[in-house]
Amino acid sequence: MIRQFRTGLLMLVASVLVACGGGTEETVTRDNTQEVLDYYAAYPDFFRFRTVADLPADLEWEDGMDLPDLGSPDAVKGGTQFGSVQDFPRTLRHVGPDSNGSFRPWILDDVTLGLAHGHPDVEFAHYPALASSWAIDADTSTVYARLDPDARWSTGEPVTVDDFFFMFFFFQSDYIVAPWYNNYYGVGQVYNNITRYDDLTLSITLNEAKPDLADRVLALRPVPQHFYKELGDDFVERYQWRFVPTTGPYVIRDEDIIRGRSITVTRLQDWWAKDKKFFRNRFNIDRTVMNVIRDTNNVFEAFKRGDIDQFGLNLAEHWYEKLPDSDPDVAGGYIHKSVFYNERPRPTYGLWMNTSRPLLDNQNVRLGIQYATNWDLVIESFFRGDYARMQTSSDGYGEFSHPTLQARPFDIDRALEHFARAGFTERGRDGILVNDQGQRLAFTLTTGYESLSDILTILREEAARAGLEFRIEVLDQTAGWQKVQEKQHDIAFTAFGVSVEMYPRFWETYHSANAYDNAFLSDGTVNPEREVKVQTNNLEMLADYEFDQMIEQYDRSSDRDEMLDLAHRMTAYHHDYASFVPGFVQDFYRVGHWRWVRYPDFFNHRQSGNATELHVHWIDTQMKEQTLAARSSGQTFEPQLRVHDQWRPE
Repeated sequence: MIRQFRTGLLMLVASVLVACGGGTEETVTRDNTQEVLDYYAAYPDFFRFRTVADLPADLEWEDGMDLPDLGSPDAVKGGTQFGSVQDFPRTLRHVGPDSNGSFRPWILDDVTLGLAHGHPDVEFAHYPALASSWAIDADTSTVYARLDPDARWSTGEPVTVDDFFFMFFFFQSDYIVAPWYNNYYGVGQVYNNITRYDDLTLSITLNEAKPDLADRVLALRPVPQHFYKELGDDFVERYQWRFVPTTGPYVIRDEDIIRGRSITVTRLQDWWAKDKKFFRNRFNIDRTVMNVIRDTNNVFEAFKRGDIDQFGLNLAEHWYEKLPDSDPDVAGGYIHKSVFYNERPRPTYGLWMNTSRPLLDNQNVRLGIQYATNWDLVIESFFRGDYARMQTSSDGYGEFSHPTLQARPFDIDRALEHFARAGFTERGRDGILVNDQGQRLAFTLTTGYESLSDILTILREEAARAGLEFRIEVLDQTAGWQKVQEKQHDIAFTAFGVSVEMYPRFWETYHSANAYDNAFLSDGTVNPEREVKVQTNNLEMLADYEFDQMIEQYDRSSDRDEMLDLAHRMTAYHHDYASFVPGFVQDFYRVGHWRWVRYPDFFNHRQSGNATELHVHWIDTQMKEQTLAARSSGQTFEPQLRVHDQWRPE
């Protein structure tokens, strides 16, 4: 690991500050350049240095410039957008403890650039981002890329191949306290090597020629080496509130971080990609101010006052009751209501059982919980029938999704049958089942979704009919996510947002490497000294040696048919293990936005996950003044209730 290569770690620049009382303080500036170089030298087969003359002569370079542009040419730059966050972000770090929170899209996911990005309207096609062109050599599982010489970090430093080399050093480092990154980016795990030909030319080779070889490389985002010169054991604290330089259009200034109250992102006026195709019509808003508003009802009221520009209307309560079409602001044309049908894999909303907890390690208990969970009633009553039941955690991947598996229905008799097999045959005075030892069949059901808490009330009431008690725990988003990342939950109602990919992933959420340190001994038996691994996505603490073997075979395979068979087998295996209760899916999103928030005529792109993800909207400042004046005087506009279903399946 990186910690053993620390020669030359500290290059000290010390200055002595004389205090009033004669004391001194030593200020130390770190420079880890030598440590990084030593690490590269220690793994010469992974970090390779060549010249341009070593590039294969027969590469076929592509640049994606023939793909349709994104956004609308009508978009204008400028304006301030007002929004909200439920909880103030715990950190500005991209990795490490508490970094995977709801604020992350504003500093990483939606706003930074990889080598090339998947086109949101054209399946498995890529448009250029940091790379101006790239070439695929499937025979050697290698992707070559030429960086755009214009590409810059927000600090003004050029983006070079060195930043991609450093990305692997950074993600392999123990300093960042991020086991998932250590595993995924580890030497020889997914990536076989990275090669530098010159400052702007690189190649990256995978261990296997996966069907999505191009995306596995082109989606990679560099890490700014110049920013992390001080990387060390105190990474978590040292970089807690430092904004990481970005390749994207938005930065956070120190003065715009008001702890516990608000945080603001600001557009770089001289962003290097602002005039380039695929970016020129996006990222239009100058500033987005996000105030902390913890209660969803208060967020809605702020939206209705015009203090917030947009509000998600996915919940039936908001769409039908709180903002009906007859609402004066909607009928008067001041607030527009829009529905957009998208096509993409869906977030995995459901119940994630921590199988390391007492009773939940019993398969019959888990199967009973499956049958005691009434998602159909949730969909019918809470979502007004607008949503559908999720069948497996791998839905939405075409032929890679299981063709026949269905989620278990609500069935009290079958729930009681499985609970009885687990030793729960008698009901207490309150109707909850108990076993011979007097244990109640009761679990804490935790969520960070305050706006969806009524769902848990429905589930609790229905589960009680089957003798199962759900103790509801509603936390704010950050605290809720922190609890499940630390594996302190019994059952979590949560979801992972999933990317648009060719096939589902299993290693991150189901491999034992993300549940325990050294889960099994070399013969496949359980390691009695294994310890829980926190800060990973295996929320079910699923650790099964046979399942591990299938996952590893799947990840090694470059044969599409073999991967297809394994995907179906693993999905069926997970279904039988019964540690995840599939919840619901929606094939659309709904949003209310004040008239001055403008969208393209087609509204958004096919694979957009929400209205703002691709940043194709803009603020019309003149229309805002006009709208507010008209609303004050009683002047109205034509109501705008738009359904954009161009991507909805027939």
